[in-house]
Amino acid sequence: MRVLFTGADGYIGALLGPYLLERGIDAVGLDTGFYRQGWLYPMTGPQPAVITKDLREVTLEDLQGFDAIAHLAELSNDPLGQQDPALTHEINHGGSLRLAELARKAGVKRFVYMSSCSVYGVGSPDSILDETSPVNPQTAYAECKVKVERDLTNMAGDDFVPCFLRNATAYGASPRQRFDIVLNDLCGLAWTTKEIKLLSDGSPWRPLVHALDMCQAIHLSLIAPADAVRGQVYNVGSSDQNYRVIDIARIVANEFPGCELTIGKPSADNRSYRVNFDKIQKVLPDFQCRWTAEKGAQQMRRLFERIDMKAEDFQAPPYTRLKMLNKLRKAGLLNDKLFWAEPDPVGAEVASQG
Repeated sequence: MRVLFTGADGYIGALLGPYLLERGIDAVGLDTGFYRQGWLYPMTGPQPAVITKDLREVTLEDLQGFDAIAHLAELSNDPLGQQDPALTHEINHGGSLRLAELARKAGVKRFVYMSSCSVYGVGSPDSILDETSPVNPQTAYAECKVKVERDLTNMAGDDFVPCFLRNATAYGASPRQRFDIVLNDLCGLAWTTKEIKLLSDGSPWRPLVHALDMCQAIHLSLIAPADAVRGQVYNVGSSDQNYRVIDIARIVANEFPGCELTIGKPSADNRSYRVNFDKIQKVLPDFQCRWTAEKGAQQMRRLFERIDMKAEDFQAPPYTRLKMLNKLRKAGLLNDKLFWAEPDPVGAEVASQG
């Protein structure tokens, strides 16, 4: 099987390429390169070829010869998406829909889409949400996930097999690390400051899933029988990994000796949901989460020890999505639509004159 996976230089993509190659998949990446500057630690093993191209500029020719696409490349979290909701919809919904339409025209049979449990938004305190529950997106990022699921479901047929992985909140180590997601952020704070200061009371619920378990779900979705996954939506995670934020903070504090935990006041952020993950094991019988929050915090602590991580590493722009894009924009390297800007002719002239 020949697979194109978008977002190859992202947090999950950096792990997914080697994961697929090691399992006999001919994997080729695609990424525009926003976060390529960040490389928290070296990664051994096979590395895929990566096409450098914006999602919105992919052509029919680029997709010829692929059996499947695993689509990860979107503006990747709520704060980033809310900065410019119209642009978020243009990239995350419009760009993803365009990619799927081109894929179908190119004869790509399977399309694995990385959705998110954030589509559930706010659940009632006593409810546990599953794939039949109403969606309640609270942000542009989540709204786009709902729209892509809807539009690609309408494209499903004998010649095109989309499926939708509603991932829990990711955690764990990656060479293209992210510190703007809850467990990873708390681990970084615990290591660099010996303190975790929650800005809220920690009462909201979040389901978690390790980045490598997400890779497992993608791989199994690619190789599953077409009839098993065609048009299917399934949550990716484990029902025993629904945590309150305060519980995540305590798990992290316990893993980092000498870390002090303080709790804040209730937050205006009302996103809180618990999720049921039974369906994925019916659709993909071999799927099983191999990680827990405790193991993830231990993995992060051991990584920080091994690389002797400093505060400046933790705070570096490439590891926080919004911070990195703002840096590239401020430098004039990205325009307002997040396309790479044309080279600066004045700078080129100065360079040519020595």
